[in-house]
Amino acid sequence: MRKIATNRGYLAVFSGILSLVLGGCAVNPVTGERQLALISTAEQIAIGEQQYFPSRQMQGGDYVVDPALTAYVAGVGQRVAQYSDLPLPYEFAVLNSSVPNAWALPGGKIAINRGLLLELGSEAELAAVLGHEVVHAAAGHGAQALQRGMLLQGVLLATAVAARNSDYSGLAIGAASVGAQLLNQRYSRGAELEADGYGITYMAAANYDPTAAITLQETFVRLSDGGSGGWLSGLFASHPPSQERVDRNRETVAAIPPGGEIGRDRYLAATADLRRNQPAYEAHDEGRAALFDDRIADAITLADRAVEMLPQEAMFHALKGDIALQQRRFANATDHFGDAISLDDQFFYYQLQKGLAHSALDQFSQAETNLYASLELLPTADAHYTLGAIAESRGDYATAMEHYGVAAGSGTPAGQAAQDAMVRLDLPQNPNRYLQLATYIDGQGQLVVQVGNPTGVAVGNLVLAIQFVDSRGAIAQTNRVVNRSLAPGTGMQFATGLGPFQNSQSYQVEVQSARVVAN
Repeated sequence: MRKIATNRGYLAVFSGILSLVLGGCAVNPVTGERQLALISTAEQIAIGEQQYFPSRQMQGGDYVVDPALTAYVAGVGQRVAQYSDLPLPYEFAVLNSSVPNAWALPGGKIAINRGLLLELGSEAELAAVLGHEVVHAAAGHGAQALQRGMLLQGVLLATAVAARNSDYSGLAIGAASVGAQLLNQRYSRGAELEADGYGITYMAAANYDPTAAITLQETFVRLSDGGSGGWLSGLFASHPPSQERVDRNRETVAAIPPGGEIGRDRYLAATADLRRNQPAYEAHDEGRAALFDDRIADAITLADRAVEMLPQEAMFHALKGDIALQQRRFANATDHFGDAISLDDQFFYYQLQKGLAHSALDQFSQAETNLYASLELLPTADAHYTLGAIAESRGDYATAMEHYGVAAGSGTPAGQAAQDAMVRLDLPQNPNRYLQLATYIDGQGQLVVQVGNPTGVAVGNLVLAIQFVDSRGAIAQTNRVVNRSLAPGTGMQFATGLGPFQNSQSYQVEVQSARVVAN
């Protein structure tokens, strides 16, 4: 049997974190203040290392079209991070998402979206953004949220696979869901002010003009007040701007000797290709919104336009694949997702969607190849549920139950489908595990059984085994067949015809057998 893995061993690293038995106080290396420290620096680094890759997957994947841009951003980030109060293994990535956002995981793992880079005007502004995220990591703001127990509840809202933007965090299951919650947290007012203030000192130490932090926040406040597009679901959701932050930045900058680099020309040169290709990404984003709204003709036109302008971008081919999936042109979908994978084989979504298309064609071997590849990149309920269905179709119920069991732990539609599938497979063997029984003696002394079906499947052909002590004190047993079926979430009463019973008499009822039936 093929081993089922979630991805890259992410589950194991949290065993120590979940216990959290050795708490204490420590000095915050950034602020110098004493604070509760249940998660050590070493544990924060471990969290960041384990969550960085799946977190990037959930936010659109790495931006692979322009590796030089990522190298440039990483260079600016390292230039600022060298002045951090806490030496961490800082890393910087550019993500392939139009949503303007940036984030930091515990341990110094930082990412900035393609969409935010388009909104910046200089290297100094980039340094201000990255310095802000460096402080979040160095001051342990994410780890503090973990300590407060805000993130280990494992409750995520379902996200449609064909979403409007590049946020796939609602699809993640298992340990990766902790990273999803880290990404979606909203920092406190105090944490944001700390990140602004100390981030300015870091960028100034790196010889960047700190006034860029003021102009940057002024821009953010204007955009926020205007309710500008994707900003509300990106940077503003986790890093809300305010006039207070602008004013505090002015106070911080006033205490720093003037000077430093702006780096406008360098920034514009480094982002020139990104800006040149922006019309292609705008066509893609409009096309995905059209697909979401079921405007298929518009989606096709926009997807074709994006591919024509920038054929080396994998996500444009994936949009064509999603359109084909929605039209049930599964063979065409596999071709489009294959094109996407040939350009970027390290993004889970392309592998997942190609696997789903192959499965719809009953091409189960090809589907398994892609679905397992997707799980290596990001564990999702969709992949596990489909692999479970494939195993079930082959009669391999043990493997099917294993996959369904993993998927069922999520709050996604695939998770609910997996729960129903588990019931369908297991209920005939273990009906008492799923059906609810209650009994009472009616006014004529007759035994009445109430049967409830809290599952998501219809149940019929019930046989009740009833054991009781008769009036002579002997143990008797009889079976009763329930000829009615129980729809999902319903119940019924069944008069057994046994009695009259005295309240002092003992009896026991269980479901001896049952079948899952069509609704």
